[in-house]
Amino acid sequence: MKRLGRSLNSALLHQSRQAQRTASAAPSQTQFIRTLSVLPSQAGAEKQHKQAWTQHLLRLGLGLGAGASLFAAYGGFSSSHCEQQASAGQTKTAQSGSRPIYSEDDVAEHATKDTGVWVTYQGGVYDVTNWVDQHPGGGARIMLAAGGAIDPFWAMYAQHKTAEVRKILETYRIGDLEGGADPSKQVADPYANEPKRHKALLVRSAKPFNAETPTDALGSGPSTPNELFYVRNHLPVPHVEPAAYSLRIEGEGLRHVELSLNDLKTKFKRHSVSAAMQCSGNRRHGMNEVKKIQGLDWDIGAIGSAEWSGVKLRDVLRYAGFDEDNSDGVAHVQFEGLDSDISGTCYGASIPIDKAMGSHGDVILAFSMNGRTLSTDHGFPLRLVVPGVTGARSVKWLSRIITSKEESQAHWQQHDYKAFSPGVTMDTVTEEDWRSAPALQESPVTSAICEPANGAQLEEGTEEVAVRGYAYSGGGRNIIRVDVSPDGGKTWHVATLDNPGQLPYRAWDWTRWHLDLPLPKDHSGPLELCCRAVDSSYNTQPDTVAPIWNMRGIVNNAWHRINISVRAEE
Repeated sequence: MKRLGRSLNSALLHQSRQAQRTASAAPSQTQFIRTLSVLPSQAGAEKQHKQAWTQHLLRLGLGLGAGASLFAAYGGFSSSHCEQQASAGQTKTAQSGSRPIYSEDDVAEHATKDTGVWVTYQGGVYDVTNWVDQHPGGGARIMLAAGGAIDPFWAMYAQHKTAEVRKILETYRIGDLEGGADPSKQVADPYANEPKRHKALLVRSAKPFNAETPTDALGSGPSTPNELFYVRNHLPVPHVEPAAYSLRIEGEGLRHVELSLNDLKTKFKRHSVSAAMQCSGNRRHGMNEVKKIQGLDWDIGAIGSAEWSGVKLRDVLRYAGFDEDNSDGVAHVQFEGLDSDISGTCYGASIPIDKAMGSHGDVILAFSMNGRTLSTDHGFPLRLVVPGVTGARSVKWLSRIITSKEESQAHWQQHDYKAFSPGVTMDTVTEEDWRSAPALQESPVTSAICEPANGAQLEEGTEEVAVRGYAYSGGGRNIIRVDVSPDGGKTWHVATLDNPGQLPYRAWDWTRWHLDLPLPKDHSGPLELCCRAVDSSYNTQPDTVAPIWNMRGIVNNAWHRINISVRAEE
């Protein structure tokens, strides 16, 4: 996927040179030609800024969906089409001040590739023609805004409203909208009716809302309190009336079925499973410290454990007539949520059919969390829970289940939650790279120190420190050992596992651990504590982030490191 960018400085430099060349041109044409191209000699600067601009937006990225990513690479628009329009005299303009004026009808006439694709934003008019085919969500998505306003799309993601983003956007402005922005067409805030959240959550983005569990609350008990469980939303939270709720089951090898919430609670045997759920980007902060990347700056709290109660997915699929022994090539089960962007695109994901139908897969359609009805943020009235699989596949506000020969084609399955080589960047990744990389399912083994806090100071003469944390491995692999070092990995001590009795290869929950860690004798000053876990397949964690760094910043499972210090004698 080619990502394009534009240097504001380069554009302004070119604008100045272009103005000098066209000083004798007609005023209207001189004023119309603005930031139209980048000189060949500026290619290096453009490339450098391209990367910086892309990373700026994508560091704020939230796993952008089709609608949200509509203008995520806005710096990539080329203006050659604008030049052609200006020189051919094909535009209708009324000159006012330094920019041409266009009516809504003028903009509406530019809604196809043949006419050029124009959009408006808060009274500005922009030409996006040559970027349509580069849109990561597909050209069809960006064409939803062709000839009209992008304001509704930008309202979906607050990171578009930064000063830097607006500065870059302005370099692609071709004029003003007649009459300016129409106050009567102000876009309603799609996040106006969000649920209340606990004030102790560590917020990583407000719109959409994403927040992690405070470190001191992690692993303090078998389950994470519902109010402090991390929240990962990709879109505005939908509000669902339980009485009107209906779950659709359809696809290959079964009959179309619709089930109410009451049907699910009364027609199927209830099951519960204790399982950890972890965001794919948990511990991304550690990767950001090596090299800045796309995504929310999660620390170690985008993980939690709960007892999930509901009905088994395999029971519901069998009720709809699905026979795994005669499945006619069905390889995946797709899921859609009720959360959607302005184009109507729902959050979607899929899991392999073997996981969905396996007798020990324990995939749950959950309506309860830790013995309580699901909260709105966690998927009320029904969510999918896929134990041992990254949280991105556990679709919330579940509305539709489809059996298929194909994976979900949703953005979050095809163009997100995939890890690449450290050498692949947003500048170099191709569409073939995205297609060929498998969508993340099972997470690698990981662990983290929850206590003491990073930066803690110990009294002089301290000989040991109480350390506790969590460990987890995807795919149901048990944690068999956690090692903790007081000196950056030079020496190691084995921690005590608090809940080691999970079923073999059905260890869906995290493993909490603790130990009183001996400190180097007579030490004063800084110390680096680190931990590493080993799972039942003898997978362990790499010592550093560098070899696993990836441009999306997912599945960081390097040793977790914190710094503490022992006060010196005075």
